[in-house]
Amino acid sequence: MPELNRVAKRMYNIHPNAMRLVVGEEIDGTFTLESAEFFQTEFQAEGRCVDDDAVYRFATTENNDAVVVGRQRPGEDGWSMVGEVETVERADAADTTDA
Repeated sequence: MPELNRVAKRMYNIHPNAMRLVVGEEIDGTFTLESAEFFQTEFQAEGRCVDDDAVYRFATTENNDAVVVGRQRPGEDGWSMVGEVETVERADAADTTDA
């Protein structure tokens, strides 16, 4: 049986706690996942970044070598691809509180 994608596995293990994600060169923020599931080796999740009102969808690619990210901003009809998850780490409590 093929192995689980390590980035997807890390996201799944941190969920439902907040996590810090780097997505390509454009996004570096704290996310919370509202859902996260594996279907055998395929990963799917949906969540939000604390810095904006968009909804984000995460899924492993067909060959399971990356977790790609789609974003739908309020008022948009469709989804736009924003990149691949480069890194994922558990967020510190300080990252998710208002100062």
